[in-house]
Amino acid sequence: MFDDRITLFTLFGFKVQLDASWIVIALLVTWSLATGYFPSNYENLSTGGYWLMGLFAAAGLFASIIFHEFWHSAVARHYGLPMKGITLFIFGGIAEMTQEPDRPKTEFLMAAAGPLSSVILGFGFYGLELVVDSGSSPTVPGVIFGYLAFINWLLAGFNMLPAFPLDGGRILRSALWAMKDDLVWATRIVCRLGSGFGVGLIAIGVISFLQGYAVSGLWYVVIGMFLRGAAQASAERVRQRLVDSNRGE
Repeated sequence: MFDDRITLFTLFGFKVQLDASWIVIALLVTWSLATGYFPSNYENLSTGGYWLMGLFAAAGLFASIIFHEFWHSAVARHYGLPMKGITLFIFGGIAEMTQEPDRPKTEFLMAAAGPLSSVILGFGFYGLELVVDSGSSPTVPGVIFGYLAFINWLLAGFNMLPAFPLDGGRILRSALWAMKDDLVWATRIVCRLGSGFGVGLIAIGVISFLQGYAVSGLWYVVIGMFLRGAAQASAERVRQRLVDSNRGE
């Protein structure tokens, strides 16, 4: 089967790959930062200067995503879960497991590691912003560090939503799993929540589009479709893995 992923490097034994779809979001993020966010937050810079800021910020964003996914992978490896690696794709990144966690505690710690790492990294970037912008006027590096602090906190917050396969959905699944000792049932519940959350985002996107906010509305729709599809696929994947595991016993 054709594989459109590109191997970038290996990080502490984890293969970091790039899905071809990532190029789309990388270009869009750089464009939106260079033409909207940075001109609004830092004046009197040339067009080329704003594009350089956008490139550096986009690189920092995707390095942050790798950092987030690395800690998922590190905790998973600590608890003996085989990891295929980390892949950057159109909506961020994913730490690829070849099997589900064997107990709720493992699921909880593995899921919580990502958002926690993003919060800590956000404070690191915020500290850098304070250091370089210690004067009265903001600087180019300070504005970039400020953006990276904000986006890491936003990444952590979004991932904590209780919608599978987001980290918050995995944390909720660990609690439901521990409560009833039934992984399939817990997965079914959180995947329904994830699917419902996706439908809600699609609805918000359609309303935004009709109100004239075409770009933001389109993003809501696309992200909602992605979450809904990912939730449904995750439920089926867990069911199939458990079936295969039972056959092997």
